[in-house]
Amino acid sequence: MDILQDAHLWEFVGLVLLVGFMVWMKVPGMAIAALDARAGKIRAQLDEATKLREEAEALLAQIKVRREETEHDAAAMLEAARLEAERLGVEAKSQLEDEVRRRGAQAERRIALAEAQAAAEVKAAAADLAARAAEKVLAARLAAATTDPLVDAALARIPAKLGRR
Repeated sequence: MDILQDAHLWEFVGLVLLVGFMVWMKVPGMAIAALDARAGKIRAQLDEATKLREEAEALLAQIKVRREETEHDAAAMLEAARLEAERLGVEAKSQLEDEVRRRGAQAERRIALAEAQAAAEVKAAAADLAARAAEKVLAARLAAATTDPLVDAALARIPAKLGRR
C-alpha cells in the first residue's frame, strides 16, 4: 500500500480521470471543431486575399496599358504640336516676307511720289522765279526807256494797216 501513498500515482489517476471526463464531454471534438472553424476562417481570408491580389494585379496591368496609351497619345500630341509650330513658323515667315515686300513697295511708291512732288515744286518755284525775273527785267527796261523803238515802229505802221496813210 505504499503505492497508494505515492503522489505521482494520484497525479496520474487525476490526469486519467480528467482526460476521460474531457473525452466523455467531447471536449477534443469541440476543440477540433473550433480549430477547424478557425482554419476555415483563415482559409477564407487567404482565398479573399488571393482574389484581391489577382484583382490588384489585373488592375495594375490595366493601369500599365492605360499609361502606355497615355504616353503614346502624349507623344503624338507633342509631335503634332511640333509640326503645327513649324507650319505656323513657316507661315509667319512667309507672311512677314510678304509684309516686308509690300511695305518696301509702298515706301518706294511714296518716295517716288515725294520725288515727283519735289520736282514739281522745284519746277513751279523755278517758273515763278523766272516770271519774277522777267517781270523785273521788263520793269527795268520800261523804266529806263521812255519809248521803245520797236513799239514806236509798230505804232507807226498801224495807220497804214488800217487804211489811213
